Amino acid sequence: MKTLKTDVVILGAGNAALCAALSARENNAQVIVLERAPFEERGGNSAFTAGAFRFAYDTVEELYEVVDDLSDQEKATTDFGTYSTGDFFDDMGRVTEYRTDPDLAELLIRNSRDTLLWMKRAGIRFQPSYGRQAFKVNDKFRFWGGLSIEAWGGGPGLVESLHGAAQKAGIQVLYGTRAIDLIREDNLIVGVSGVSGGKPIEVRAKSVILASGGFEANGEWRARYLGPGWDLAKVRGTRFNTGDAIRMALDAGAMSHGHWSGCHSVSWDRNAPGFGDLAVGDGFQKHSYPFGLMINARGERFVDEGADFRNYTYAKYGGIVLGQPGQFAWQIFDAKVTHLLRDEYRIRQVTKFKADTLEELAARMEDIDKERFLDTITRFNQAVRTDVPFDPTVKDGRSAEGLDIPKSNWANRIDEPPFEAYAVTCGVTFTFGGLKITSDGQVLDTEDAPMPGLFAAGELVGGLFFVNYPGGTGLTSGSVFGRIAGRSAAIAAAG
Repeated sequence: MKTLKTDVVILGAGNAALCAALSARENNAQVIVLERAPFEERGGNSAFTAGAFRFAYDTVEELYEVVDDLSDQEKATTDFGTYSTGDFFDDMGRVTEYRTDPDLAELLIRNSRDTLLWMKRAGIRFQPSYGRQAFKVNDKFRFWGGLSIEAWGGGPGLVESLHGAAQKAGIQVLYGTRAIDLIREDNLIVGVSGVSGGKPIEVRAKSVILASGGFEANGEWRARYLGPGWDLAKVRGTRFNTGDAIRMALDAGAMSHGHWSGCHSVSWDRNAPGFGDLAVGDGFQKHSYPFGLMINARGERFVDEGADFRNYTYAKYGGIVLGQPGQFAWQIFDAKVTHLLRDEYRIRQVTKFKADTLEELAARMEDIDKERFLDTITRFNQAVRTDVPFDPTVKDGRSAEGLDIPKSNWANRIDEPPFEAYAVTCGVTFTFGGLKITSDGQVLDTEDAPMPGLFAAGELVGGLFFVNYPGGTGLTSGSVFGRIAGRSAAIAAAG
């Protein structure tokens, strides 16, 4: 058996894992990273994201410190607004139904901007998310929904930059290496054992950091914990996040924590592959539904498309789509709003129909009650308030009232051809249940006591997200808690 020794060993090679690695190395620890995926699929779910980061900034100048290469013209023609720590707290509380762990939420929010500045010093670049989070109003880009920046190059660019920084720091990454068990001696976690290149391997370490994602790619666990039917959902990201690290920790006596029957799930192209495709990235998602209607196989609306900005609804509406007959729905738009649709609606791999009349559109749509569909559109059109102006950058109050399911904002009649229909199903991003940690990132056991030598960060940390999720918080959370876990693991290793 091959045996390696190091100060800190980290499972996973996505955003949280590499932030942990950089932080541990910064604190003088030798680091080895174990990545289950081959080099070509490295990066976990981070490689499949748009790369958006939610963070608190009380003034636009604080944002400029994170994105410091904006031209004077860009600054003059962009309204970034502000997003205070109070705003962030309010959003985390509201969308998680005030179940979020207050201590973890405070760590996340208060460390969000400083962590991005730390990443910037490590060579990670950020840019405004113009294409996804801003609309042009009166010749000025206006950001909405508390989310304004993304990593340069999106998720793939983020992974590339983090791996470049890790290589520069002398951090060793072993690809195609799957950890199977924690090595425990007396009351200490002293390493991991697994398989690398088909051969057994042990990595002995003074500290172990678990950062290899949730269990979203494990169909059996999805059905067991999320509920019946969830094994039929598509997986938005990597095929390697099967819950290995969570299983190892629980077997070693760690405490489970958080919303085990909850997950981040989005509207995803109905005919997308079962797992993420790096060539397409996050292009299979379909998030412009606030400007149209979502209609199921019965020809009926089933959700308030305009309940809130999509940043605060998209991560739970995928699960609602999964609960519809046939586990799918259609998103419907007309010519008044198609210019507002995100770029993901224009990729080649899209399930789409287009027609000049609603009757022709209905005839082309598969697996839907066509008569009920047309009746639903008619009744919706009659309910739209046309006395309220439409504004996509605010919750405009332009509603459709008197229906079984109202539309609270951004309601427009579906009456201007051509009409477009997009078929969607559910895509699981990551699961909410995981491990309980301290404010130093150390894993707690079932007696609520810290487990010596064991730390965690990223998706497998439970307690932050319940029911729903504010868009862009996942990468920020991975970075914040990765940095904390790396620092704590290095200090523990030195001690």
